[in-house]
Amino acid sequence: MTLHAPEQTLHAPEQTLDASVQGLDAELAAERAHLDTSRAALRRMRERAEALFATGDKVAGDAYTAEQLGRHMARRVKELADDPTTPLFFGRLDFGTGDPDHAGREYHVGRRHVTDDLGEPLVLDWRAPVSRSFYRASARDPQGVAVRRRFGFSAGVLTSFEDEHLDRGEELGTASRILTAEIERPRVGPMRDIVATIQPEQDELVRADLADSICVQGAPGTGKTAVGLHRAAYLLYLHRERLRRSGVLIVGPNRAFLSYIAAVLPALGEVEVEQATVEDLVARVPVRAVDDPAVATLKHDVRMAEVLRRAVDAHIGTPTEPIMVSDGSFRWRVGLDPLHRLVEETRREGLPYATGRERVRARVVGLLQRQSEARRAESPSDAWLRRMGKAKPVTVLLDAVWPALTPEGLLHTLLTDADALATAADGLLSAEEQELLRSGKLGRTPKATKWTAADAVLIDEAAGLIERPGGFGHVVVDEAQDLSPMQCRAIARRSEHGSITLLGDLAQGTAPWAARDWRESLAHLGKPGAAVVPLSVGFRVPAAVVAFANRLLPALAVDVPPAESLRRDGTLDVRTVDDLVAATVAEVRAALAHDGSIGVIAADDTVDRLRTALGEAGVETATADDVEAAARVTVVPATLVKGLEYDHVVVVEPAAIVAAEPRGLHRLYVVLTRAVSRLAVLHRDPLPRPLAG
Repeated sequence: MTLHAPEQTLHAPEQTLDASVQGLDAELAAERAHLDTSRAALRRMRERAEALFATGDKVAGDAYTAEQLGRHMARRVKELADDPTTPLFFGRLDFGTGDPDHAGREYHVGRRHVTDDLGEPLVLDWRAPVSRSFYRASARDPQGVAVRRRFGFSAGVLTSFEDEHLDRGEELGTASRILTAEIERPRVGPMRDIVATIQPEQDELVRADLADSICVQGAPGTGKTAVGLHRAAYLLYLHRERLRRSGVLIVGPNRAFLSYIAAVLPALGEVEVEQATVEDLVARVPVRAVDDPAVATLKHDVRMAEVLRRAVDAHIGTPTEPIMVSDGSFRWRVGLDPLHRLVEETRREGLPYATGRERVRARVVGLLQRQSEARRAESPSDAWLRRMGKAKPVTVLLDAVWPALTPEGLLHTLLTDADALATAADGLLSAEEQELLRSGKLGRTPKATKWTAADAVLIDEAAGLIERPGGFGHVVVDEAQDLSPMQCRAIARRSEHGSITLLGDLAQGTAPWAARDWRESLAHLGKPGAAVVPLSVGFRVPAAVVAFANRLLPALAVDVPPAESLRRDGTLDVRTVDDLVAATVAEVRAALAHDGSIGVIAADDTVDRLRTALGEAGVETATADDVEAAARVTVVPATLVKGLEYDHVVVVEPAAIVAAEPRGLHRLYVVLTRAVSRLAVLHRDPLPRPLAG
């Protein structure tokens, strides 16, 4: 193993020392030169892409080709953007004689592929097949690698390197100083990628096949979010054209979280991934009202899916008389038996309701067409077919046996018409539950109704029954433990023909309907066969913090292994104070003496008071959804902190956080595990009993 940094002290005879230092300095200089060469090559790649973008309309054969070329080149220019503060490569592989395909070759591994003017690779993309060895090779299984080199950087400047001679049995693992420094590096602003620190068990999940849906049960600090994002980047690399057509979707718990992770994929050169919350996905109607918690819980119950299906099916009727249609020259008659048959055939096909309505129309027109062909001995024109489909007898039949429906209208009827709800909910919901469902105030019409967030989920379910929704080739769902069965179904409709990566931690479930078993969630998502993979070893949260938070696990009633941490640094400070506000200001001032971000987390109703006090003390603060703010201090409501991380976390009054909601202990578990270096817990009231030990 060789570790070299400019400030390193080596103990050896003077002559040997000089030769060794000179050799290492020359090696470091060569790597810096390669970095400069690679950056210059990337700049030229971008300039060529910009030139093609500027002249694409002149070389394209037609307007459509010009537009497509323009979009492609605009995307390519974005993908080739260079951030001088981020190293282009973070590792190098030197292959020995054990791999005939790469024997004697060396490859620099980085965030994207960089080639020289002749097309020879200067940097290999971390997702390339040969790069897999950077993450998977070991002293036990070198995979043909003689030396694995890691690079240390500071603000984009290459400062050091570290070699593992795998062919000699040398392997550092998590004892690597460079690896540890990168994991523990202080952070301010959005989440960073982890391509330089991916561990073998994480890499296996990242490189899972596109066809495979997987569920990652990840304890705090195990990198489950990073695994999901990097899997999306890997799949886009491997199946670019297919996923560019079908799309990749990232679903997060809130806007603050999506802002926090938004920079990861662009840093890896992936700029065309859609991000959304579940609320964004189901936003067919504006949300302007709030349900009582009991009503919201009932609306999120999976039984509502069957209630809505029955309500839709109830609109399908039976023809009661033949129809007579005139085209101006002849009158055509369709008897009752054929009408019965075509309606029943369409019902059995299980099509979306609106598609079924059009199928009935097309089949009626088809019967008229055959009569016309038999009489005239020729096929009628397309205009004739369209006119027949809109003829009044046909539309009257449709409105009688398969009337047009809107999702909003369907739900409005259920929530305002006791008889309609009783018919659809028979044997599913009790009379008391039906009354509870109808207890809210609704407008006289769907348009006049102020819908709630739970209503929006039900309207989306109804829309899925009526229309065929579009889907994505792959969907990554983070913090999935808080998805209700009905929210899972909303995601399932968008991933019916694709795969999913489900990420979460059952111990962090805070919603009233939070999952207790991943198998149930996967069934609602339409992926019952997906593998559930646990990640319990953390790299980000210090062991002292993890041990403190683990005291809550027995009270959380979930079957998950306790989190472990490889971090033996970091601090935990739990203090009883008389003045919470003053103590918070003092703690933040002390934390500012250290590098990194600071998160002040408190019950939602105390956040404004703390921000005001910090502002009056001259401390600039940001909000959770303002990840680009220059302020190092963020004051975050406990309900919005899920998925976020800060170097120094100040938790204010745990008892108030617990008392604020029914699953307050779960919320506190989330709050305590946001710290990646130092955790200070300030309390005036007694700590919650499980935490007090």
